[in-house]
Amino acid sequence: MSNNPTIFRISPLIRITLIGLYISLTIPLPFLAEVTSAPVSPSFLIAGVVIGFVILYAVLSERVILDDEGVKVVYPSWVLGFRKGWAIAWLDIKALKPRTTGQGGLVYYFLSNDDKGYLLPMRVSGFSRLVAEVQAKTGIDTSDVKPLAQPWMYLILLVFTFLLMLVDSWTIFTAISLGKI
Repeated sequence: MSNNPTIFRISPLIRITLIGLYISLTIPLPFLAEVTSAPVSPSFLIAGVVIGFVILYAVLSERVILDDEGVKVVYPSWVLGFRKGWAIAWLDIKALKPRTTGQGGLVYYFLSNDDKGYLLPMRVSGFSRLVAEVQAKTGIDTSDVKPLAQPWMYLILLVFTFLLMLVDSWTIFTAISLGKI
C-alpha cells in the first residue's frame, strides 16, 4: 500500500436500502396518528422521525481508512456525539477472530496484542479489496472471510422497501382524500 490512505465507505446499495426502509416505516406514522386520533401528537412523531433519520445517517456515514500505520474507523466531525470510531496499528493486530451473531451470521474481530476486539467493517464497498489489504499488511489468512450479507439480500430488501413505499403512498393519499388530514 502506498502512503496514500485507502478509504472505504458503506456500500451505496446498503445505504439506499436502509434509508429507504427507515423512511417507508416511519413517514406514514404522523398521518396515521392524525387519522386515528392517536394520543401521540403528529408533531411529536415528526420530530422523532427527523431525529431518527439524523442518527441513521450518522451511522451510515462511517468510513474505514487503511494507511501504512493501521486501520481506522472514523465518522465526520458532526457525528462525534453519536458514534465513536476506533483505530488499531497493523503491528498490534495478532489475529482475525470469527464470532457467530445471534442470527447465525459470522462477523470478524481484529484481536489486538492486549486482547481487545475491533469489529471488522463488513458492509463497505470494496470489501474484498479491504480484506486483501488486511492480509497483505498483517500476514493473516483472510481467504475464508466473506461479507455478512450478500448484495442480492439487500436488493431483495430494496424491492420490498419500494413496494412498502407504494402502500405508504396509497395510505397517505387515502387519508388526505378522506379529509381526515
